[in-house]
Amino acid sequence: MALTGRAALVAALGSLPIGIWEPSWTGILAVNAPLAVACACDFALAAPVRRLGLTRSGDTSARLGETADVTLTVTNPSGRPLRAHIRDAWPPSSWQPGTEVEASRHHLTVPAGERRRVTTRLRPTRRGDRQADRVTIRSYGPLRLFSRQGTQKVPWTVRVLPPFTSRKHLPSKLARLRELDGRTSVLTRGEGTEFDSLREYVPGDDTRSIDWRATARQSAVAVRTWRPERDRHILLVLDTGRTSAGRVGDAPRLDASMDAALLLAALASRAGDRVDLLAYDRGVRALVQGRTAKDLLPSLVNAMAPLEPELVETNARGLTATALRTAPRRSLVVLLTSLDAAPIEEGLLPLLPQLTQRHTVLLASVADPHIARMATARGNAEAIYEAAAAAQAQTERQRTAEQLRRHGVTVVDATPDDLAPALADAYLALKAAGRL
Repeated sequence: MALTGRAALVAALGSLPIGIWEPSWTGILAVNAPLAVACACDFALAAPVRRLGLTRSGDTSARLGETADVTLTVTNPSGRPLRAHIRDAWPPSSWQPGTEVEASRHHLTVPAGERRRVTTRLRPTRRGDRQADRVTIRSYGPLRLFSRQGTQKVPWTVRVLPPFTSRKHLPSKLARLRELDGRTSVLTRGEGTEFDSLREYVPGDDTRSIDWRATARQSAVAVRTWRPERDRHILLVLDTGRTSAGRVGDAPRLDASMDAALLLAALASRAGDRVDLLAYDRGVRALVQGRTAKDLLPSLVNAMAPLEPELVETNARGLTATALRTAPRRSLVVLLTSLDAAPIEEGLLPLLPQLTQRHTVLLASVADPHIARMATARGNAEAIYEAAAAAQAQTERQRTAEQLRRHGVTVVDATPDDLAPALADAYLALKAAGRL
């Protein structure tokens, strides 16, 4: 490794025979004068750092788990070539653990009057906005004995979006939607469905769908086909309060709720329904309204990206009032919140009649799979106590869910991996039954 400054001078002196430099300071100065001149020249030939021009370009967003490339352009306006080490500093959550040093440091040579680019590859580990910190440049002379160092702020922000891992379930849910929509041989009928068309009767069709007037006008038996009503309004309500901060596995409950909301929004927009989003705890954290089907998902993921759980109790009265203002007409209100007994019984239950009187309400909650594993544990006293505690927790959740169902609320309680498809299935069931 190259030595710079005083270290180089000491090393040079130490390499000389003791008899040369120990007795006389005159001898020291005479022998090391060339080295001092070399150091001064090396420092003078190092390109100045303050005059460098730094600009950024590249990715401004990336999904969690994916990479984002941010390019730093270094312009050297001086008449001396730049030989530099560069540290492009970002928050620690911008990289996987242990990869920051390799990813953020670059070696660069820029001839006089030219520019060069270096790319920093980020791989964020958390949602939200990642903002660039400082760029530190150390400029060396040709002998690398001395260096100049400077720091500049070069702003840039990369928004880390929710990963939408439940996207893999979308094709199967769309296939089920096409069945409900009358585009395949499986046809459904409910009190809220719309008449679609007539076709010839085939064995297995519901005889209640036979159109006798149309049958009388032709030689074959005709049956009506139906399709679920379109252009219904769906309001997704994300509870961002204290209970959403609880971690299930490697992520907070809020992340699983976001993933389920994205799958439902993608499915509902394909079904021709209008989808809005409200994130709330003690105030509105995000609100997405009036988006077209094309713009819906980008708007939702962009609004969800910076959301973090707030360690406060959710104001159920404020949440209910805001939901009613956001959905003035009959809608499907999807509450993505906790099934913990205290917040539901003390906060939401007394206010439910205000929602259910006007809207269809569906509540989705993230269950902890660890509790299910604890409930089946046996073998020693500690495991039995854990099983008893888990059984008690499950019983409380079931009792809370039953209270909600008695108020007309559809309840979905599933683990993070199963919540998104289970919520989509509940939506399709409501649509098939004509309850939207």
